[in-house]
Amino acid sequence: MAAACGANGELEAVKVEGGARSVLSLPPGSSISLKYGPQFGSHGDLLLLEVDDGLLREIYDQKVTVRGEPDEEAVLCTTSATYAMKFVGTSNSVFLIPPGDDHKEFSENGLINCTSIETASVFKVAPGIIELIQVAPRLDKLKTLLNKRPYTLQEEDQEEGEEMDNTSAGLYTWADLVHLIQASEQELMAGLKSISAVEMNGYWRLIADESIDEVLKMLLNNCIIHDWKIDLLDEEEVVAMLVSDGFPSLLVLHCLTALGQRVEVKARHVWSLEERPVTIHLAKQVLRGGKMKVEAFMGKWKSNIPQGMKADLGVLEGEVLFETFGLETWIRPYSVSALPSTPEERFAALFRERARWTWKDLQPYIRDLSVPGVSSEALLIKYTRRTQPSAEAEPIFSSR
Repeated sequence: MAAACGANGELEAVKVEGGARSVLSLPPGSSISLKYGPQFGSHGDLLLLEVDDGLLREIYDQKVTVRGEPDEEAVLCTTSATYAMKFVGTSNSVFLIPPGDDHKEFSENGLINCTSIETASVFKVAPGIIELIQVAPRLDKLKTLLNKRPYTLQEEDQEEGEEMDNTSAGLYTWADLVHLIQASEQELMAGLKSISAVEMNGYWRLIADESIDEVLKMLLNNCIIHDWKIDLLDEEEVVAMLVSDGFPSLLVLHCLTALGQRVEVKARHVWSLEERPVTIHLAKQVLRGGKMKVEAFMGKWKSNIPQGMKADLGVLEGEVLFETFGLETWIRPYSVSALPSTPEERFAALFRERARWTWKDLQPYIRDLSVPGVSSEALLIKYTRRTQPSAEAEPIFSSR
């Protein structure tokens, strides 16, 4: 009970109600009465979220966002990580008590002193909490969106002034992608780089393979004509030459970035075409028409590779599959970049392609899988069944 001053100036005994602060400040061994307050109800728009201290700081700094379309499971994204949101019911009653004003009484000398609290009002009983589980960013949708309209050189031939609406034409700005993709901004940018997307006129685009073919072909032709060394290409000279041949400078720089490495030589930007990305691109170009006998493929591949580079089948791991029919071996395109990024969907796609995989063939298609807190071995145990007739035999993996 507490004392308050009545209208006649005399002290009256009143029962006071405290808020959450009163409950939190209770000393050990003490107790307080609870009651359902006037605002008690389901309050379905209010949920409890369990976070650690690190996430709490980001929430206070307004650096988190809940992302997801109506048909998607919501995720919480910080500036650098993505978390699945899982509701977990509780068997114990969790009472939510709103903040309350400090309740006070007048002492004999006229000063105000804090009173003891008799009751606290409850406005909701929470049925559970939302737990956060760090997950890999959900980037498959990113590839789907950007593949709606890859950039082609034919766009440069459009009449001047012809515009395309970004929604109907399948073009997306950074703000569009941040809104649509369930990933942190850091993960989203890493995902754009991993699929070699480039920002053009404010929109993020994939470049059609045929357009890269043309730029690379013209670059290699100019290397022969002007006696350029493929490992010592002057950026200013190369860009100027290819622009004069009708290629946009941004596209030329993108191809140099995708197929080479830039270094500084005497304060000038110089590019070196790298063997691995160049030969992989040329191999995929040869196989664009479908599977081929290995001998025929090797002959055509070697003829397309620039002098100084070699055709090594080892670099095509994760890009092609080999099949043997009798005495003949065939090669066909099968790129890891076209597979789903989630483990469950990835393994399902792989086992639809082949019922049984050797480790040598399987490993290039799963080594990029990343699930926070889960090892590659754990993923294999969960999604595959391993058989090995003998210790010397190569293990075979099939669907679990």
